[in-house]
Amino acid sequence: MQTNHLGTNPSELGYKTLHEVIITFDAHADVRDDFNSPTNNPNLETEDQIDLPKLERGKLNIVNLTVSARTSAPSKANFEEAQKIVFQKLKAIKQWVKENPEKLEFVHNSPDYERLGFSKKHGIILGFQNAFWFKELSVIDQLYAEGVRIFSFNHVGNNAFSGSSRPVAAYGDTEEAGLTPLGYKAVKKLNELGVVIDVSQASRKATLQIIEASKHPVIASNSGVKGKVNTNRNLSDEELKAIADKGGVVHIVAYSSYMANNPTHQEEYAKQVYAPFGLKPSDGNPADKLSKADYAKFQEAYLKFSRKGWQFANLDDYLDSVDYAVKRIGIDHVGLSSDFNHGGGVTGYANVGEAENITRELLKRGYSESDIRKLWGRNFYFLLDKIERNSKNSPWAVSK
Repeated sequence: MQTNHLGTNPSELGYKTLHEVIITFDAHADVRDDFNSPTNNPNLETEDQIDLPKLERGKLNIVNLTVSARTSAPSKANFEEAQKIVFQKLKAIKQWVKENPEKLEFVHNSPDYERLGFSKKHGIILGFQNAFWFKELSVIDQLYAEGVRIFSFNHVGNNAFSGSSRPVAAYGDTEEAGLTPLGYKAVKKLNELGVVIDVSQASRKATLQIIEASKHPVIASNSGVKGKVNTNRNLSDEELKAIADKGGVVHIVAYSSYMANNPTHQEEYAKQVYAPFGLKPSDGNPADKLSKADYAKFQEAYLKFSRKGWQFANLDDYLDSVDYAVKRIGIDHVGLSSDFNHGGGVTGYANVGEAENITRELLKRGYSESDIRKLWGRNFYFLLDKIERNSKNSPWAVSK
């Protein structure tokens, strides 16, 4: 019988059956600005890549829904607008869960994760990304109180906490900015609260500094590997090893341009999204260059294009990157994610309703049932549990 790269025999269990009995976790999906609105009701089949019908069809147990606001020029008005968007999204997700008590429930800790992973409900972990709009540590406490359990300092652009893997020169950002003094304080606070720190959008320097400063393991919730595609958003072998050596988990993201060098992708992106406004992707943030009306049209163009971004890579491209990470840092330190609703997806995994395809293809590649359990969510569970047991808000704490 053929053996896989880990020396174990392929499973005799059908992929559909296996997919139903393991805990499946998507470590990063986004929430669009119109989520749970009259025009975009996630209780129904929508154009979005995650909604309740697709969750049911794909039998995905748990998903990290990440709230964020796009980086814009530093100003009081923009910071206030970003804060408003973040809390509106949190409210929309909570309303969605409240509307579906028999099908949805929040995951606040590792006991919730394991219980919901083996239930008929879908678990929702709240994540946060992009702290460009605040400089106060108290906001972290506020987000924790709202239910946020996974936290990333960055998206596009450096901020008061950390350097980004994609600095914005127009805002005065420098390459390879690291963790700031405020960032070090924030790492300590997140550790105390038991929040999982996510380094996916941080600069190389900041990533390594966060790992060193944190007393807990960290994750990359949605990254590719530079060994396959050399882009700033992907992780180098050095970063992969540092995350693994700390006990962390790298969740490989099914984002086509991070999985495959497809020149058509970038050409079409520039042509369909930027060119109609006389811009190029290298021109910086369109919000700083367009009128409010034109920027709204730009966002519509981006939304339309991002819904089709999956067509520029396929499952083989995606799982080649998973294979690469497993070979470099071991099966115990690799997981899976999609970045759905923000351009994520590949052919064969274009929305969460196709999640079973991942399990099928992993079996074909010779991964054992135990390996697939780890990749799909067991690795994250053990990390979350370890962090919580060593934090002041541990669900395992015994009252004296």
